[in-house]
Amino acid sequence: MSAPQVVLVGPMGVGKSTVGQLLAERLGVGYRDTDDDIVAEQGRSIAEIFVDEGEPAFRALEKQAVHRALAEHDGVLALGGGAILDADTRAVLAGQRVVYLSMDVEEAVKRTGLNAARPLLAVNPRKQWRELMEARRHLYEEVATAVVATDGRTPEEVTQAALDALELTAFSGGQPPDSRPEDMMASQVTRIQVGGTAGSEPYEVLVGRQLLGELGGLVGDKAKRVAVIHPEALAETGEALRADLAEQGYEAVAIQVPNAEEAKTAEVAAYCWKALGQSGFTRTDVVVGVGGGATTDLAGFVAATWLRGVRWIAIPTTVLAMVDAAVGGKTGINTAEGKNLVGAFHPPAGVLCDLAALDSLPVNDYVSGLAEIIKAGFIADPTILELIEADPQAARTPAGPHTAELIERSIRVKAEVVSSDLKESGLREILNYGHTLGHAIEKNERYKWRHGAAVAVGMHFAAELGRLAGRLDDATADRHRTILESVGLPLHYRYDQWPKLLQNMKVDKKSRGDLLRFIVLDGLAKPTVLEGPDPAMLLAAYGEVGQ
Repeated sequence: MSAPQVVLVGPMGVGKSTVGQLLAERLGVGYRDTDDDIVAEQGRSIAEIFVDEGEPAFRALEKQAVHRALAEHDGVLALGGGAILDADTRAVLAGQRVVYLSMDVEEAVKRTGLNAARPLLAVNPRKQWRELMEARRHLYEEVATAVVATDGRTPEEVTQAALDALELTAFSGGQPPDSRPEDMMASQVTRIQVGGTAGSEPYEVLVGRQLLGELGGLVGDKAKRVAVIHPEALAETGEALRADLAEQGYEAVAIQVPNAEEAKTAEVAAYCWKALGQSGFTRTDVVVGVGGGATTDLAGFVAATWLRGVRWIAIPTTVLAMVDAAVGGKTGINTAEGKNLVGAFHPPAGVLCDLAALDSLPVNDYVSGLAEIIKAGFIADPTILELIEADPQAARTPAGPHTAELIERSIRVKAEVVSSDLKESGLREILNYGHTLGHAIEKNERYKWRHGAAVAVGMHFAAELGRLAGRLDDATADRHRTILESVGLPLHYRYDQWPKLLQNMKVDKKSRGDLLRFIVLDGLAKPTVLEGPDPAMLLAAYGEVGQ
């Protein structure tokens, strides 16, 4: 029977994976994580096991995994945050070299606040953290050979402190491995500037993980009240944000709205206005919209119209919301006559794109968001297309190697466009590539279709229209089909619906009088406007799309 050289224990998010891999490299041994063992064996995430079977069932699986790994592994072993709750496990750890990695509550909330994959921190991060640590700290200390604080330290500094505490000598040939993003202590945050135009201030879009600690700074010290608008599906996240803001001294309220497009109605907006009025909202107070594109559209519109405009912050939780809805200041609600026909241009004070929120996103919702990313590739940044084409299956999941880069590149495309054209008087129209038919399909389906799916069909149509108009080369037109299909986005819609779709497009915001306008490509990354195309050409293009 072998025994690990080092066993790491500590709470979730403390960085056991990152430090464990660094330690293993420095010592010249292998690394193993019992949480990874459980996920591999069960074929499900830890969060899914918690939801499907409950905590006791997970703890039983965890105990088996820990005891097996302790018996088999002779390198560096990281245990899940709650593994030490089991008395038998604590007994087996006696005599082992055990390092307890610790951190304080403020650091914990920054690292784990919005990660839905942390099932025990789903409601109020600070409160839950204190309760967890009150129950577990003495157990961590009981099994520990050494305690190493991680607050304010880089992973490399923590690794060296652990080696010093255990009086271990590093393997001379070792090089630090790449850190795993979900547990990086010094989490990389990309800041993308969106320039202000006449009447609006510039703001930043932050992309990274563990971004909850940035929210208070964006709200600022002039605000007294904060309203968190969230969909029903994110009730726990909305309450977590409200509680966190309340602990920072704000009068915080959570306003729950319907899921998806059902939130974007005048009735729901009026409900939000009533809540703001009852809370005594003033012009220095702040609205926070957390959720998908529909929620951020609504939250921005409510902020734009309350007292003729109050500050708001977007916390998008879907790919679509991150790369499209939360950037650029377009806010709005739907009417029976069409999508986003009532709205306002009201840029946010900041946007927090916490990639951890994508970890639990259903695959169909994630793939839907890829349509807007692919759109950005065709109209402005072909590197996006190359990254997806290199591994389409990896692009379909947030665990893919290029997720952060794809999202950042897409945001930069939109940020550059809206910085020079806030109110869609010219250049900003290019962002509507695929949207004219896409919106018509959404309306025809009473908004039951995912936005990205409709836009994917719309881009296929726009590519065929550009080809028929003599604007777009065959290779680029065909590339639309290939790349959209490779990630699982639809290419076709019902052929018999063309008359209804044509009628819907005539009331699209991009139309001028009765003149239909489409964004098409003159070539890759060369978008242009096609005005008043021949009806026969439109029908012929739809002939390639309709089934």
